[in-house]
Amino acid sequence: MALRIDETDRKILAELQRDAAQSLDEIAKNVGSSKTPVWNRIKKLRDAEIIGQQTVMLDAEALGFEACFFVLIRTSEHEAEWQAKFLKALRDRPEVQEAHRLAGDIDYILKVRVANARAYDDFYQALISEVRVHNVTALLSMEEIKSTVALPL
Repeated sequence: MALRIDETDRKILAELQRDAAQSLDEIAKNVGSSKTPVWNRIKKLRDAEIIGQQTVMLDAEALGFEACFFVLIRTSEHEAEWQAKFLKALRDRPEVQEAHRLAGDIDYILKVRVANARAYDDFYQALISEVRVHNVTALLSMEEIKSTVALPL
């Protein structure tokens, strides 16, 4: 049975998306509740896996990862063995921030964050040496206009 989310839960989730490091007292104040009910709701949301892994957002450019590539991949291989090998290759590479299987002409799209074009080429060469792909197109992001992991609650 799916967990029912009410308006207070949504407010708590919005606060956590805004700043998960804030104290329980701050969250309670911002949602108009008290600490214990908010803690119980957060626990309920974690237990239901609505709240997943908590982490911090790092500034990629400040850490030297100045190039963001969107990589479009077409493959002529669709067997389970190839797919397992491909997915393992993606999971093993920390440069891959996101990977999506698509409907349409492109089979996969990757978001790859690296220091520069040479680092992207190293990533590309390693990937194609490990897994056969039909066609790869890399698009360099010139400017990040918007990036968020927050859901529109």
